[in-house]
Amino acid sequence: MNTSVEYMGLTLKNPIIVGSCGLMSTVDGLMQAEQYGAGAVVVKSVFEEQIIYDIKRNTKFMAPTDHYGVSYEYIAQHVEADSLNKHFDVIREAKRKMQIPVIGSINCYSFENWLTYAKRFEDAGCDALELNMAILPYETNMGTDDVERLFQNIMTAIRKYVSVPIAVKVGVHFTNMAQYMQQLSWMGLGAITLFNRPINIDIDLDKEQTVMAPRLSTPDEIYNTLRWVAILAKKVRCPLSASSGVHTPDGVVKMLLAGATTVQVVSCLYKNGLPYITELVKGLEQWMTEHNYERVDQFRGKLAVGPSEESSLFFRSQFMKHFAEI
Repeated sequence: MNTSVEYMGLTLKNPIIVGSCGLMSTVDGLMQAEQYGAGAVVVKSVFEEQIIYDIKRNTKFMAPTDHYGVSYEYIAQHVEADSLNKHFDVIREAKRKMQIPVIGSINCYSFENWLTYAKRFEDAGCDALELNMAILPYETNMGTDDVERLFQNIMTAIRKYVSVPIAVKVGVHFTNMAQYMQQLSWMGLGAITLFNRPINIDIDLDKEQTVMAPRLSTPDEIYNTLRWVAILAKKVRCPLSASSGVHTPDGVVKMLLAGATTVQVVSCLYKNGLPYITELVKGLEQWMTEHNYERVDQFRGKLAVGPSEESSLFFRSQFMKHFAEI
């Protein structure tokens, strides 16, 4: 049996990737993911806000900026470099010790740092780069066109700046998801990851304060991801990596049948531990054996919407089948 897949020009021994998260922030965590059978790993994202926080934390006892002049900029740059180097040291060491692909991840908001951080990841030796583009039109003066243009500008610039394969990790909030994801795939991307998880808020009624909502996904979230993977898999020009809602081996198989090339898991590992990767791999192999498949590409995309098939008609027929049985 061969569970290997080709993803962004990389050969993975299986399609299961540990997504960007705190579990993937240390060399030990990355190596454990490999030990338990992951096909690849995505290192915990570098967040631009975290770097800026480190700068402010390390310079908070300094006099005002105008007192130090250019020396403040020098110190700030030193703090930034030190903070980033700790992250890149993890990548360098992981690459020396590991055999599976190590994928970097960045999440920025300023155009310049998207480029700077991407280049630093490449120099650190990562095999590919995932751009976690959590850019949403929260502002009333920011329209859909503004968001889409920003996506395109960042990706076009980064592709000219680095040579490693690039994936873009997007959210679910697009006015025309199908059309725009197809357009993104025409830009020479290595892959598109569906989906990142926006920061959600809750309200503490006793304290009358906003608080963070739970960050882990639930098994029910698989259905939205499954829908869009099935719609896009045969209509885009790059692989899809399915993320959000995959908690079981069955979930892995479903995503592959829908057309995903790889499946990223995070929440199920927080709930069950990194050894659960082994169960996901075994579950995939068992299903393939029971259904007489020797290779993943024999069934991947079997249930995706056809390249010339209208997605609306496909889902309308599913809808009518459901109600015809009631």
